[in-house]
Amino acid sequence: MPNQFKWEQTERPEPFNGKVKQAFHPAPSLRPRLQLAISRVEGQAQKLDQTSQRLAERDKTLFAKIVEAYQKHDVQHANVFSRELAEIRKTEKTVMHARLALDQIVLRLRTVTELGDMVGALAPIVGVLGSIRTAIVGVLPDAGRELEQIGTMLNGIIMDAGQSSGLTLNFGEANEDAKGILAEAASVVEQRMKDKFPDLPSATPAATDKAQGKT
Repeated sequence: MPNQFKWEQTERPEPFNGKVKQAFHPAPSLRPRLQLAISRVEGQAQKLDQTSQRLAERDKTLFAKIVEAYQKHDVQHANVFSRELAEIRKTEKTVMHARLALDQIVLRLRTVTELGDMVGALAPIVGVLGSIRTAIVGVLPDAGRELEQIGTMLNGIIMDAGQSSGLTLNFGEANEDAKGILAEAASVVEQRMKDKFPDLPSATPAATDKAQGKT
């Protein structure tokens, strides 16, 4: 995962007690920015929900068409619908993965209460946003651009929080944490895809009956 974080530690000729005080009393100006970031992430999550619903409806329609085509022994159209459904499901998986990752991002953003927490907690979030943006920008360009802007906003908060607290950021840990968030979301997606969407029917009568729920 590419390094998303560009701020550097700046030494400040400030007493140790002053740094501790700052770490436990975040600069008030960062609060509204953090709340705005949360709101924007939640807005994108809602849009992904809407997209997921539309894709699910299209999935259901195409699946029914495939079953109908096989019933009519129209293998040519069944194959056409099957290819389209396979692409739809790839997109559904991508959207679902992004949506679950955004849930984790919102949860983490809401638990940030200290200035020091911002440095450590926001860094992997920026990495996750970058990965999500790369995955969905081809499907949802507007969402990709919005996530990029949110990432830039969070990078700015990280920079200001780091400069105010004098705390350092472990880039290796941040990247590993980001990978963990994405891996957890991917694991949940795999199971949900299996539970939510039936397997594609084949041309055999037994498979077609199974797809329709017959015994």
